[in-house]
Amino acid sequence: MSNSMNSMGRRAVLGLFGAAGAVGVSPLFSQAAFATATDGKAATRIVVDDNGDKVEVPEKIERIVVTNILPLASAVAVYLNDGSKIVGMHPASYSAAKNGLLGELYPEVLKADTGFIQGANLNIEALMALKPDVVLVNAPDRRMIDMIRGAGLTAFGISPSKWHYDVIETHNQWMRSLAELFPEVQGKGEAIEAKSLEIAKLVADRTKDLKREERARILFVFRYDAKSLVTSGKNFFGQYWCDAVGGINVAEGITADNANAVIGMEEVYGYDPDVIFITNFTAAVPEDIYKNKVGGDDWSPVKAVREKRVFKMPLGIYRSYTPSADTPLTLLWMAKRVYPERFKDIDLEAYVKDYYRTVFGVELTSRQSRAHCCRRCGRKPRCDGEDANESISPRFPCEKRSPQLSEESADFFAKEQQSFCCKIGFLSFD
Repeated sequence: MSNSMNSMGRRAVLGLFGAAGAVGVSPLFSQAAFATATDGKAATRIVVDDNGDKVEVPEKIERIVVTNILPLASAVAVYLNDGSKIVGMHPASYSAAKNGLLGELYPEVLKADTGFIQGANLNIEALMALKPDVVLVNAPDRRMIDMIRGAGLTAFGISPSKWHYDVIETHNQWMRSLAELFPEVQGKGEAIEAKSLEIAKLVADRTKDLKREERARILFVFRYDAKSLVTSGKNFFGQYWCDAVGGINVAEGITADNANAVIGMEEVYGYDPDVIFITNFTAAVPEDIYKNKVGGDDWSPVKAVREKRVFKMPLGIYRSYTPSADTPLTLLWMAKRVYPERFKDIDLEAYVKDYYRTVFGVELTSRQSRAHCCRRCGRKPRCDGEDANESISPRFPCEKRSPQLSEESADFFAKEQQSFCCKIGFLSFD
């Protein structure tokens, strides 16, 4: 089977919501070439991945492995409305599924194997044993793609960065890729797109009149421990979130790509952000910053700390900093945190329930939609530095998990995340 061929035109890009709040629509589904075998073999199709490679896939894909593009397993399960076809995923993706809503809504996804990959190290024999119809790979990782194709397996590259870390656009492009791979599924991508358009326009309309001096100055804490503090510069998802919500990324001047944007407290003091968001890719919580519990750092002079405006990002279908089916909800949640007066009338619980009903066909319980508050093992549950009601499903007992992840392999994941033991909902911080 030939997996890598001459490039053909890539599908149109959706310009959903850029820094200026512009909204555009492009066709959701692109055309895939079909090839029916005449020698008795199963029919196949030709699709085009994010590298522009032509990839020959089975006409009907039943067994899927997701390697090192960590949010994608959740996107696949949601798109298919079925987690059973995912036979393998990265341990970091599995942890998010088990601790978040994905494993609750699609419990079959928790049967997926994780032993074929540790960090950046792919065990090709273990991967082959899973007998995947298609292996989804982080598109820039040509080494892994070549290894998989060299073993006679079908590798399809999906990119987290091709669309300049525009979270909504990236997720919609993933939906287009899945539409090519699974043409039998209809409507899921359109439903997510429609809600994305609706919420993006709502946020854009309510923030478009803000003068620059009125715009909140935002710092993202992507990863934080005693060894390092990593933020989002201009080349990571935090830049999109700041632009989309009508704020200013205080670290925009940092050109280092994604998790390479390391800063120190002197930079933080210089930034003096109005709002701090802590991602779900670190074990750090607002309490750690309010009480200076990490590495002896003193956060007390920082405006966001003085005003108690440090927020932990939600864990829903996946870690909300990256593209996921929850991305529109993340945008609305963040807008309400940054500009509470402009969004005080927004009922997040109603939006969450409506979104899951419309997109997933799932009726969330109040517990599911409202509160899976963040905490770390052995600590009181905390949300944004305040005590919160503990609401932990007995299906997710508190335990430490350490699947031996390497920092080098974790594009969007930190080992510290393994210490989390309960789910975080979009309404847990109200």
